[in-house]
Amino acid sequence: MKDKNEARLRRARQTRHKIAELKAVRLTVHRSNCHIYAQVIDASGDKVLTSASTLEPEMRKSVKNGGNVQAAAAVGKRIAEKAKQLGIEAVAFDRGGYRYHGRVKALADAARENGLKF
Repeated sequence: MKDKNEARLRRARQTRHKIAELKAVRLTVHRSNCHIYAQVIDASGDKVLTSASTLEPEMRKSVKNGGNVQAAAAVGKRIAEKAKQLGIEAVAFDRGGYRYHGRVKALADAARENGLKF
């Protein structure tokens, strides 16, 4: 039987293939037990335009624990603000094979509330 991470990576590949066909800027999410990371990647897929995570010094001051829903919402807000500064308003959401639930959903909702469209 395949392990969970291998199955997640397979799902992620399918999503990335579809987004590549659309030639859209993508907002990608990675989560670990202790932190959550978000990146905005250009349409060609080879350049990170901006990123945000719970490891950033400003985020560490405001967020006590990087592995919870509140931290994910804070990262979602920050990535949306950074993207808007670059003039990016519409992105394709790449959840990285994770279920759209919990921290991933909180990050996506916060990004939407702060002006990103996907």
